[in-house]
Amino acid sequence: MDLSSINPILLVASIMVSATPILFAALGELVVEKSGVLNLGVEGMMITGAVVGFAIAVNTGSPLVGFVAAAVAGAALSLAFGLLTQFLLSNQVATGLGLTLVGLGLSSLIGKPYEGIKSPTLPKLNLGPLSDLPIVGRMLFSHDIMVYVSLALVVATWAFLKFTRAGLILRAVGESHDSAHALGYKVVRIRLLAILFGGACAGLGGAYLSLVRVPQWTEGMTAGAGWIALALVVFASWRAGRVLIGAYLFGGVTVLQLNLQAAGADVPVALLSASPYLVTILVLVVISAVGKHGAPASLGRPFHAAS
Repeated sequence: MDLSSINPILLVASIMVSATPILFAALGELVVEKSGVLNLGVEGMMITGAVVGFAIAVNTGSPLVGFVAAAVAGAALSLAFGLLTQFLLSNQVATGLGLTLVGLGLSSLIGKPYEGIKSPTLPKLNLGPLSDLPIVGRMLFSHDIMVYVSLALVVATWAFLKFTRAGLILRAVGESHDSAHALGYKVVRIRLLAILFGGACAGLGGAYLSLVRVPQWTEGMTAGAGWIALALVVFASWRAGRVLIGAYLFGGVTVLQLNLQAAGADVPVALLSASPYLVTILVLVVISAVGKHGAPASLGRPFHAAS
């Protein structure tokens, strides 16, 4: 095994790219779960965003338009989930699983004509002197705009939940929807807005996969990223800053196993490929054993206003 072939500068830069789609999806799901809703359809919304973003970008020639379309597609799919769970009071777990199946089937149907086509991709941002810095410039300041949007979204989500009145109301709804309703807050409306935000973020994460990380459409290309995003929310104990750490940890393991394969590591390829998922499961088991969670008290519980 030749470890000298692994460039640490490129490794760090690759980790940022690899973590971005999961970071988008996990942040969206964090806000959804903070409102007391459990949406297991992240995988379906991600892959729908991936195919819609790809198709629109190919037809318009603009990846940014593709990202907008992906966010709209993810939000539209999440709206169906919201209507079913918040108005018809369907089971959130079953509805979320159904959403994933619908997303996978829909993406296969839409994406069939686009297989084997390359899409326009986002250019690297020119940050002037920052991009020209030795080592750090290539690591941190030579990425496309969506990498920095995802980092800004972490800060915005953290600030929203911690310092704003709307964030406090959202958290109150997630902790006790009955108490929030008694205070006059529109629980269903608040949860629907959170669900739409989560769907839009999942769509952006999927579009990043098909337009930047692998600028082409491949059926099933999310490959479980939505489930990892769900796990990261638990790993992060429902905190935005820890979601960032978890996303970069998973991205790091993913990129490292690819580099180890290229370096000829004397480890079965299947084991290396499975390592990111194994690490995620191990971390979740450790967290469960420690017993420190922080899940919203009303998470997954249906709300029905007494007449």
